[in-house]
Amino acid sequence: MDYNVYLLATDPLNPCRDVIHSRDTRLKVKVYCLDEERFSPDDNEIQLYGYADHKLYAFETVNVEAEDALDLVGAIQWYANYIDFPKMEILPEDPRPRAQYRDVK
Repeated sequence: MDYNVYLLATDPLNPCRDVIHSRDTRLKVKVYCLDEERFSPDDNEIQLYGYADHKLYAFETVNVEAEDALDLVGAIQWYANYIDFPKMEILPEDPRPRAQYRDVK
């Protein structure tokens, strides 16, 4: 079985601004800590969400291409292991109640 290798770019000034890079594909995923910062999803990208240790994370692709999108869940699972929370639940939509109304004025 083949396994993808992931690399992590971190921002020393903001621990909530990690970027996951796949070594084997062009996939890049930005990580956001939703409890600590604002997040506005990009309609042209894919977003997934996850809870880990009572924190909510958003994962958003960067310039995603169709063939790389298949690697997204694997990248998030790798990140969950990296932060020592391998049982992170990955969610397809933002679970925060107010997120459902973000486009309503």
